[in-house]
Amino acid sequence: MNLQIPTPISGGLILSYRCTASCRHCMYACSPRWSAEWISEADLEAILQSLAGKIEPSPWGAATMSLNHGLHFTGGEPFLNFPLLCNAVRRAKELGIPSLFVETNCYWAKTDRGTREKLEVLREHGLIGIMISINPFYLEYVPFERSERAIRIAQEVFGVNVAVYQLEHYRTFKRLGIRGRLPIPEFLKIKGGGKLTRNTEFFLSGRAPYEMEEFDLFPKYPAESLFLKPCSPAFIRSWHNHFDSYGNFMPGYCGGLSLGDCRCLDELLVAGIDLDSRPLLSYIIADNFEGLLGFAKEHGYREREYGYLSKCHLCMELRKFLVRAEDFAELAPREFYDQLESG
Repeated sequence: MNLQIPTPISGGLILSYRCTASCRHCMYACSPRWSAEWISEADLEAILQSLAGKIEPSPWGAATMSLNHGLHFTGGEPFLNFPLLCNAVRRAKELGIPSLFVETNCYWAKTDRGTREKLEVLREHGLIGIMISINPFYLEYVPFERSERAIRIAQEVFGVNVAVYQLEHYRTFKRLGIRGRLPIPEFLKIKGGGKLTRNTEFFLSGRAPYEMEEFDLFPKYPAESLFLKPCSPAFIRSWHNHFDSYGNFMPGYCGGLSLGDCRCLDELLVAGIDLDSRPLLSYIIADNFEGLLGFAKEHGYREREYGYLSKCHLCMELRKFLVRAEDFAELAPREFYDQLESG
């Protein structure tokens, strides 16, 4: 059975999973411990050519950015390989891909001069904007003054095309007068657990269920109570998918899952996904998590005695077990499952 998937109209290109941080909430389990495998020139070219003509611009025009439109370059931390980032931006611009922006944790914004130089070079290559990630998890690794510097100078370079994700955390850090870095346990002592998620978007997926469980901030649920809870956002969708450095077409925010090879995107869109060769996808796409749990139990899985923090956590637990039980093509990249705990 083959499943047709919609043409992606926006998304993020993961240049590498290598990062300066091992954030407790990371959906893609990025860290400095990942293999330092950056996307090859051939794969970069193939993916960008596959996306050209499909990616749609921001509703306000191709020279503006919107988080669910256009194409963003991400990781890991894309500024770790600045020449590659510049090349990716330049080539995407040449191919006419609109609304190009980059996502970063700003570890590199150590001086005004160096920050401005990097942003101006990227603008010259065709980048139109930047998304600066700010929350208590990044604050464990990146001094807040670097984030502030990047925001200030980015606004001078890119104008309105600067997004702070998430603005509520930025305002909280300003009110607290935070300087330098702050470990999560210290932040929780100051503001309490509710401040991690209040008025902000937060997904208990990827590394988050494993790293946040020790703080006992979220209730746990038995598996059967999560079966009827829909995936949110939708698992298969046209907007904000991700394409990684290994050529995996990843659905939405679902790290460690591959719909197929995005280097051959046109062929994948025509042929669809062969669900017979990707049995775990067939359960997830059908929203049949009772079936997926049963499948895992057939391979020896045992339910967690204390339950799961979310449906994403249940899904992650089953995949984390199954990736070691058998070679499933859809569980990729495999190193993702080794990096789920930041330790």
